Amino acid sequence: MSFKAEYIWIDGTEPTAKLRSKTKILPDDAKGADLPIWGFDGSSTNQAKGHASDCVLKPVFVCPDPIRGGDDVLVLCEVLNTDMTPHETNTRAALAEVAERFAAQEPIFGIEQEYTFFKDGYPLGFPKGGFPAPQGGYYCGVGSDEIFGRDVVEAHLDNCLKAGLGISGINAEVMPGQWEFQVGPLAPLEVADQLWVARWLLYRTAEDYGIAATLDPKPVKGDWNGAGAHTNFSTKAMRESYDAIITACEALGDGSKPLDHVKNYGAGIDDRLTGLHETAPWDKFSYGVSDRGASVRIPWQVEKEGKGYIEDRRPNANVDPYVVTRLLVDTCCTALEKAGQV
Repeated sequence: MSFKAEYIWIDGTEPTAKLRSKTKILPDDAKGADLPIWGFDGSSTNQAKGHASDCVLKPVFVCPDPIRGGDDVLVLCEVLNTDMTPHETNTRAALAEVAERFAAQEPIFGIEQEYTFFKDGYPLGFPKGGFPAPQGGYYCGVGSDEIFGRDVVEAHLDNCLKAGLGISGINAEVMPGQWEFQVGPLAPLEVADQLWVARWLLYRTAEDYGIAATLDPKPVKGDWNGAGAHTNFSTKAMRESYDAIITACEALGDGSKPLDHVKNYGAGIDDRLTGLHETAPWDKFSYGVSDRGASVRIPWQVEKEGKGYIEDRRPNANVDPYVVTRLLVDTCCTALEKAGQV
């Protein structure tokens, strides 16, 4: 007997990496054991030159394969060089180091992944050659005149739950054909690993419906909302003290930090962070209570209760979750440590 293992990895495509995967057949006695490393042709994924093209796949997260079912599994991998050092495109390795350094502060994340469905070159729900009614009724809407792609969304949600991922919700977004799912609350490595697998399942599920899903941060130019990955973040101190909440917000706005973060928050961020459509301008930092036009929002209940979390509203839908979690942990945990708020 044998089972199928779908090895998934993040490639070296720029400016936005793509997901790749291939299937390995493993013997039945490999179940429950550490899965073997594997390899691939890096010259075909923008990760190597043809004369030295071998790259290594090291399994880091395994879950049931909800599409194939049975004993088959999905295997998220990080990419290594043949000397077993992290490949230059491996952003997970840097997060692992930062997450370990600040583990005592117990950082956790919830990431809101927005995305847009396309069919035949048009956003789902857009008439060919034209536009639907203006934004207003689509967000969390109901009815076939306002909601497009719900069958795919429900199938994706079921697949994520069958895979055991930490999915915490879904909703229709502001533009037709635009949706969101949330992953977390989870620790930094867990939330990033599971978001990448949830993205793979989104693409793979949509395949069966002849629909494409995109993380383009501004899929339709003009007076339409972009797509983000709002990142909710807290540490143990923030979950216990409002002073720690303010320390974290101030740290994110200190010196060069706003631009240091924004330039790593996904390609095309200046198209989305314009100061319109519930965004702050990409080159100006602000934070505020219940303010969806701020760079960082403090939810109203956090102010009321004097503890909780913050929402960084700047990351694009196409952000690398390994990068955004690393930056938030490093910046905020360093500041909290210096302030003695740990």
